[in-house]
Amino acid sequence: MKHLLRKVTITAVSGALLLSAAATSTAAADGAVDKSIECESAASGDGPFYPGPSASKVYDKAFGKGPAVPALDKSTPQGLAAWNGWDGAGNDLLLVTSYGKSGQDALIIGIDPKSGKHVGTVAIAESHVGGIAVSKGWAFVQGRNSGSEHTIRKYKLSELRDAMKKGGTPYLKQVGEARKVPAASFLAADGGTVYAGKFNETGRGTMQSYQVGDDGSLTEQKTYEVPKKTQGLMVTKDHFVFSTSYGRDNRSNLYVVDKGATDIDRPSTKCYRAPSMVEGITQHGDEAYLLFESGSYKYPDALNVIKNLHKGKVSAVTNP
Repeated sequence: MKHLLRKVTITAVSGALLLSAAATSTAAADGAVDKSIECESAASGDGPFYPGPSASKVYDKAFGKGPAVPALDKSTPQGLAAWNGWDGAGNDLLLVTSYGKSGQDALIIGIDPKSGKHVGTVAIAESHVGGIAVSKGWAFVQGRNSGSEHTIRKYKLSELRDAMKKGGTPYLKQVGEARKVPAASFLAADGGTVYAGKFNETGRGTMQSYQVGDDGSLTEQKTYEVPKKTQGLMVTKDHFVFSTSYGRDNRSNLYVVDKGATDIDRPSTKCYRAPSMVEGITQHGDEAYLLFESGSYKYPDALNVIKNLHKGKVSAVTNP
């Protein structure tokens, strides 16, 4: 059934179906849409709280402007995660991973979700750092590829906390050897489970779930299907929310899928357009936060140049 949904038939169809297929093709070019899932794309005028054209009316209603993202003049943000009670005093932190120029360290940047202030920055070994996840006393970050294999590094939260409080940009070493995995383009956590998946430019990808041990070990559990060109994942009580994008001139998409679904071809799956170049997405409390790489010094000509996180109520983001 899945293959029938994806297949585009070009013979023995009515004129109405031909028009429908053409519209779907256009939509796909404008946001890397999965052709078998319809995405809400109605938009008008400029974005109400971000530069460039509106992504969609649904997005503009669900989200608003969030905290500024630091270090955009020298790095490109990728991953996003929430760290509750980071300082032992009841305060929380949003963690942004960002890669620098070739040969430079990557960064883990801390942002206070309440005040929006930049709390601190920690340097780590160079990598694309496409995703970050926080679970059971550990921060997991995409490492360098090892041949055809991907890797995940781990950092003790206690050591990351100390480094984040030091001021300046202290360097933090990973703990042990990086874990080789099938994919680590994006990461997310849900309790004691970490999800790690692969960005696939040409078709749907996959992600694996891992049980996190007290020592930061990752035991593979299950494989899931993910949308084409997935850049980030937010796991809520009831949903997987995938952020997908590719290309500075294309709108992005947010896919809302039933939590735990291994096949995204479900009647309940929803999709709507988002501004260009989305990356990580995470939940903090009852709010969703979305990160963009378009604000980086590398992309001054992006369709939507966004230098802030966007945030919205999880209930609105998952029920467009």
